[in-house]
Amino acid sequence: MQKYFFSLFLLLSMLSQAQDIAILKYSGGGDWYGNPTSLPNLIKFCNQNIGTAINEQPKTVEPKSTDIYSYPLLHMTGHGNVFFTSEDASNLRKYLISGGFIHIDDNYGMKPYLEKELKKVFPALELKELPANHPIFSTAYNFPEGLPKIHEHDGKRPQAMGITFEDRLVLLFTFESDLGDGWENEEVHNDPENVRLKALQMGANIVKYAFEH
Repeated sequence: MQKYFFSLFLLLSMLSQAQDIAILKYSGGGDWYGNPTSLPNLIKFCNQNIGTAINEQPKTVEPKSTDIYSYPLLHMTGHGNVFFTSEDASNLRKYLISGGFIHIDDNYGMKPYLEKELKKVFPALELKELPANHPIFSTAYNFPEGLPKIHEHDGKRPQAMGITFEDRLVLLFTFESDLGDGWENEEVHNDPENVRLKALQMGANIVKYAFEH
């Protein structure tokens, strides 16, 4: 019964700000604050194109805080080290299994640190690559080949990897794509318009999927 009321509390907290996104401020020295124009640009695109009403100035939350339960979607990015305390990991797990969703966009160099820390959150679960026919690639815009490539780093193919809990995708990790760079202001990376559009459309898919699932 206690677990039921806790889950109900989390659900009501999320519904109170049902269309807002927060940036996850993690420890470890990685630049969680990277790509400062990315999320505001993605939010503006979503509000204009897929009918959302998201606050264009996203809040910042910490993994151990109960504030995360006010947001159905957390966004996390960076280049380097990631560290979760046991309190962080426990709170993130409760958030995710109770209806939350997190998108982690590797800005380059994050993967080895992240994989280790995710074991604290879900010790028995692995990141698994999503097939190209997964619904997240077609919720608003169609990407029949899966995750688009936005920026070159090591010349590797882009991968969308996820953690699924009880048949629900709760975590998406985008690797070797660098969606966030494609969301930034045009003058930051001078990406062609068609590349930026692909990044924003894939981002809109993620937002729509998180809000509807």
